Amino acid sequence: MPSQAKESDSEKMSGNWTEDVLEGAAAPVPVRIYRGGGSLLTPPPLVLHLHGGMFLGGSLPEGQNVATQLAEAGAVVVAADYSEANKHPFPKALELTFNLLGSLWRLRAKLADRKSALYVAGEEAGGNIAAGLALMVRDQCVDGLKGQILLSPMLDPCMATSSFRKEETSSKGCRWSEGWNRYLGFAANACHPYAAPAYCERLARVAPALVVTAEDDPLRDESLNYAKRLRQAGVRVSEHVLPGPTGWPATYSRAAEAEPRWAGALREFFTQFFRETGAFSNLEFQPDRA
Repeated sequence: MPSQAKESDSEKMSGNWTEDVLEGAAAPVPVRIYRGGGSLLTPPPLVLHLHGGMFLGGSLPEGQNVATQLAEAGAVVVAADYSEANKHPFPKALELTFNLLGSLWRLRAKLADRKSALYVAGEEAGGNIAAGLALMVRDQCVDGLKGQILLSPMLDPCMATSSFRKEETSSKGCRWSEGWNRYLGFAANACHPYAAPAYCERLARVAPALVVTAEDDPLRDESLNYAKRLRQAGVRVSEHVLPGPTGWPATYSRAAEAEPRWAGALREFFTQFFRETGAFSNLEFQPDRA
């Protein structure tokens, strides 16, 4: 698998991020690399960030709000546009992002620091893939993933929790169902733990988790249920429920001139989680062992 960032004179810069590409499993993957402008953790954590989009779309600009807060919390953030892989049923996006994790680990000295710890983060559909990646890393006996950051993760294709049922009368309900149908491809995939982590029977030994949701989040209950089950399996979990209204998960993807009202709290959660799970790692991430 190629593991070098593509050097190009067309690299773009804007604010605290640059645009580049990384080599994925089959083709170059567009990425934005965010670096915070304030005091960084030393060495800075290296985070693979996956945007939302209900498995129906999503883009790098739509992931900017969360990626920016991760960077401001002290991390170097590589936000990956996995949307092309997401046009195909599971497991295309998961395979692509698993290989990207390996690329980030090998490039950590160039992107951040050779002692930087590796994390995966995602909101909504991206949170699903982040949770699946943590399970896949555990099952492939791959070391090096220091934590998983799950924001309103889509975990349960049944969409039957109390918090979700409140959305049934809105047009969003059909969009959630459409997204799950596209991602799963066929019914049997709904039973695969990497595709629907809510149904995973073995959660022990996965990477520590930060799970964040909100009072008005339709994905609140499945987020909290997953955090509870991780904790029961002996996994270190930090869990937060923000007071409403937040508009989550829709407001994750809204480009706003002003900083979202929940941004400050999110930054604090991120920084604390990075500090609690360790500033650096001497483990090796070697997906080629899979």
